[in-house]
Amino acid sequence: MCGRYAASRRPEDLVGLFGVEKWEPEETLAPDWNVAPTKEVWAVLERPLKDAESRRPVRQLRALKWGLVPSWAKSPEGAARMINARAETVEEKPSFKRAFAARRCILPADGYYEWVTGSGERDLEVEGKKKRPRKQPYFVTPADGSVFAMAGLYEFWRDRTRPDADPSAWWVTCSVITTEAEAGPLGVAPEEGPHSLADIHPRMPLMLTEDRWDAWLDPARTHPEELRGLLAPPPGGLMRAYPVATTVSNVRNNGPELLTELEGPEVGTLF
Repeated sequence: MCGRYAASRRPEDLVGLFGVEKWEPEETLAPDWNVAPTKEVWAVLERPLKDAESRRPVRQLRALKWGLVPSWAKSPEGAARMINARAETVEEKPSFKRAFAARRCILPADGYYEWVTGSGERDLEVEGKKKRPRKQPYFVTPADGSVFAMAGLYEFWRDRTRPDADPSAWWVTCSVITTEAEAGPLGVAPEEGPHSLADIHPRMPLMLTEDRWDAWLDPARTHPEELRGLLAPPPGGLMRAYPVATTVSNVRNNGPELLTELEGPEVGTLF
């Protein structure tokens, strides 16, 4: 799954990296090394500009709220539970299928966090001596330092309690698509710890390599068979994972120090 990630790139850099045509400089987000559900995040998407004469899709950089609210939802209360969409069922689930067909986006990240329960902590849990075992966080990121382009979906939701002229009457929300975690060896593996992403967690965000960005963002691609092909996982061996301090577990903590690589896990023996 993907429940927390880091996104520290400046919008100016994202504009150049993704070939963005439209971005409002007054719309800005601070670098965030501990992105959590319901926060605003950067998304790259393609759609016609509002009130423009041309209906040509324009590549835009937009700030969206993480946690998808389907257009038909009566309220946004379930948004925090809709942060992930499974690649295997995204075209079938009522909450995601319409967005998958026409509203796909890229959520740029440095990488994502995942937590592993130490073997000693698991033993204590089994023995009933510890109800909430400590977990060791790992940061997963492209081994070459490039952007982690997470496949995402976005949706519009109208708050009927607000008048049309109210800017907050429309919510634009998003979700990260996840896929089965790679079982093959990591591109760079820690000396002590996991040797594959599947060792850390059975799911991972679907990463889009640069050669697939245009096809993923193109709203004209709507054929189910073609869309299913876009959900293929990237080549193996592109990622690295390393342990980071448990301070990242508290969402109030934020800063580049959260990405500092530890020499070894803080939470005992893991593997």
